[in-house]
Amino acid sequence: MVEWKKLGEVCLPLSKAIIKQGDLLDNGCYPVINSGVTLYGRYNEYNNEGNAFTFASRGEYAGFITFLSNPFWAGGLCYPYRSKDENKFITKYIFQYLKNKEKYIMDTLVVRGGIPALNKADVEKIPIPLPSLSEQERIVGILDTFTSSIENLKAQISLRRKQYEHYRDKLLDLEGKPGVEMKTLGEICEVINGRAYSQPELLSEGKYRVLRVGNFFSNDSWYYSNLELEDKYYCNKGDLLYAWSASFGPHIWEEEKTIYHYHIWKMNCSDVVYVKYMYYWLQSEDMRGKAFGKLHGATMAHLTKALIESLQVPLPSPEEQSRIVSILDTFEASIQNLEAQLAQRQKQYEYYRERLMRFEED
Repeated sequence: MVEWKKLGEVCLPLSKAIIKQGDLLDNGCYPVINSGVTLYGRYNEYNNEGNAFTFASRGEYAGFITFLSNPFWAGGLCYPYRSKDENKFITKYIFQYLKNKEKYIMDTLVVRGGIPALNKADVEKIPIPLPSLSEQERIVGILDTFTSSIENLKAQISLRRKQYEHYRDKLLDLEGKPGVEMKTLGEICEVINGRAYSQPELLSEGKYRVLRVGNFFSNDSWYYSNLELEDKYYCNKGDLLYAWSASFGPHIWEEEKTIYHYHIWKMNCSDVVYVKYMYYWLQSEDMRGKAFGKLHGATMAHLTKALIESLQVPLPSPEEQSRIVSILDTFEASIQNLEAQLAQRQKQYEYYRERLMRFEED
């Protein structure tokens, strides 16, 4: 028989304190957790020991739950907790149960309308099933195997990305090298603006998906009415795109005919430059150094078309472009493979977590 208790009966609320973003340190000793899904930053002091979990209390991710193994600083926009008695209620077990209920908590307990907020009183009423200590230990041990594997894959991805960025920037640092011609981007690519849309023009269903800066790398969709537009306002599979405001960056479109928004450029490359070479150069330190010091806009930083077209692009021979692309493609494929493994392991973890927490069905 599994006993049920409210979270407030089995957990202690821990210390928290507001910390300003300007007080954070790049190389601080301790992580700072606040209201997001990632760390708020780092700091050289902590206000809690590890083996604790936090609820984000306000904002877009209110209700999101984070476990912290080591000392940390809890900011003002979270609720930190730890078990009252680790010999009866294992903190990590309680966290895993709550993590399994996270979507329910975010959907039902978070008050929405203005700024989303999670009430502490509601948090402490959440019912927690408490099997025997040995069963809690068994569940934690199984799930730790998955989370350890997930963290290991994340570390591998981070390391591989650093390697990729190092070699990308080294390979594309070509200015002044023998056999490298300098051309302006406007000489080798036709830069085309997308079309601006008013909200009434965007639909939940329609003939063509609308690609915006906000969904540039995600799957959420808006559609346009079935009116046909000029060809220049569509992108097709294989086209090189570049977001020029908010979330800067290149993307090679992998879907069929799609409308792209005004805040995205389509770059039609000439015969002298490979699309994939331009894709990698647009990510490089060389490009960022030439462009990002000249951003425009006080409220939303952006690149201008005149600026992007004026950038000097190092253009090696087609054979050298091909060699560089081949090397960087290998890195990119390796990262994608690790990301696929991570997604699969995450699904396995969530599946077994849900199965192990089915106390209501016992």
